[in-house]
Amino acid sequence: MAGKTGNHKVVEQLLADGITHMFGNPGTVEQGLLDALRDYPEMQYVLTLQESVAVLMADGHARATKRPGLAQIHSSPGLGNAIGAMYQAMRGHSPVVVIGGDAGVGYANLDAQMAADLVGMARPVTKWATAVLDERSVLRTLRRAVKVATTAPMGPVYVCLPADVLDRLNHETVFPSCRIVPPAAPAAETVARIAGLLAQAQTPAIFVGDGVAYSGAQPELAELAELLGAPVWGVDSGELNLDTTHPCYQGQTGHMFGESSLPITKRADVVLVVGTYMLPEVFPEVGDIYRDDAAVVHVDADPDAIAKNHRVDIGVTADPKATLRAIVDTLRASVAPAWAVEHAARFEALRTGRREPVSGRSVVYRAFLEALAAQVDDDVVIFDEALTGSDLLTHYLPPRTPERFFQTRGGSLGVGIPGAMAAQLAFPDKTVIGFTGDGGSMYTIQALWTAAHCAIPAKFVVLSNRTYGLLQNNIDQYWKTQGVAAHEYPDSFSLTNPDIDFVALATGQGVDAVRVSTPDEARAAAAAMLASDGPFLVDVVI
Repeated sequence: MAGKTGNHKVVEQLLADGITHMFGNPGTVEQGLLDALRDYPEMQYVLTLQESVAVLMADGHARATKRPGLAQIHSSPGLGNAIGAMYQAMRGHSPVVVIGGDAGVGYANLDAQMAADLVGMARPVTKWATAVLDERSVLRTLRRAVKVATTAPMGPVYVCLPADVLDRLNHETVFPSCRIVPPAAPAAETVARIAGLLAQAQTPAIFVGDGVAYSGAQPELAELAELLGAPVWGVDSGELNLDTTHPCYQGQTGHMFGESSLPITKRADVVLVVGTYMLPEVFPEVGDIYRDDAAVVHVDADPDAIAKNHRVDIGVTADPKATLRAIVDTLRASVAPAWAVEHAARFEALRTGRREPVSGRSVVYRAFLEALAAQVDDDVVIFDEALTGSDLLTHYLPPRTPERFFQTRGGSLGVGIPGAMAAQLAFPDKTVIGFTGDGGSMYTIQALWTAAHCAIPAKFVVLSNRTYGLLQNNIDQYWKTQGVAAHEYPDSFSLTNPDIDFVALATGQGVDAVRVSTPDEARAAAAAMLASDGPFLVDVVI
């Protein structure tokens, strides 16, 4: 180990933590670290053309692999580019480790070119941000960063690695970071109280977030929901927390306006919240969201999520999987046969009361999805950013299996293309398809070059409605709340004059592409996309 600089030891430490992909954009102050990569072929460097793409790919890779994702970015300008993507990772509790360069500690007092308070810039969008100032603490700091990123509640971290610190000889020992075991199930008496409330409920409801997926609690959630005959609602979820074809699954609560969620949250006499806070909306309800007589139970590995905004009667900081397992076992051991019969009938009522399929909308997109659904198997991986088309997408390709469906979260546009590419690297033997809109895709369209350059055979579907469609939906609601009559949408929503030529953008970066505007073209494009052994883009005009 003697004779190695910090540049080499950083790579060895990352490899010791099981990190094999570095998503990055190079800069002069990182050149020593990047030069050292040639000695470690097991570390794959994925070159991106802008730092936001690097962080979004690290985010997507972390979500797909359930391991820390690594982004390498430039100093102050690069960190500025990455801030929005880091915010996305923070809102989604994604364990992303961002390492950024700096000219050196020795230049800190000279106001050198690109000098900035890098830690101060990163702090609002990270779980932890720091700079390494001494060569004796390079690996120590990296291990702490990985530990912090992967400990519940997970989140991104930022580590500034000054060039002069890394250029010095490093004598630290490489060993894996500590991983913190999440808290186990609560005490038996607490579980009994929760089970008792649920057993007595007449109109129970379960609200779940991505904490369910993070703990692998999907089987326990399904079993509990079936046992109670209780509806399950997703709360701004980006992971698959319950098979969307499950009879108990009712969809998502409102993403934008709290008043849309109130009819759902006020329906239950006993509320069980698992793995989310209530409620992560853009314009959340400020008043009470539950019935006055409702009992509210909240289970989460993140204590900050419990009773964050609204009343909770029993709050449990524990592993959701272990806790739900304990609740199910306690219920099964304590309820009478008549109770089981009654609640089985509730479950059957949910099964027969499933909502009608979605209707209307673009016949071209519908034809594309019909053809796609007929040709892919259940193992296809979907990364969905095109929220205005999600209802049709999940109707034709219903998410059923964990780690096969990912959706944007956090509000940042431009997630779909980098996310699909990262998922493809995580699942090299599977078909991975990213869905995005024409507006969202333009935030990170240069990622297509990386797909071609690195031979990442992900597929991309761009829904071209030539506008920011979600903004149209939201301003419709805004006009209603303000008592304003509907009128033409603001010119700033339009993506025309000229229309964006996605085929030219894709082929100019080495990615095959087709544009479809009729059902027949859409069906042919689905077949061509799936037959391609490289990256492929379909521009669906809707």
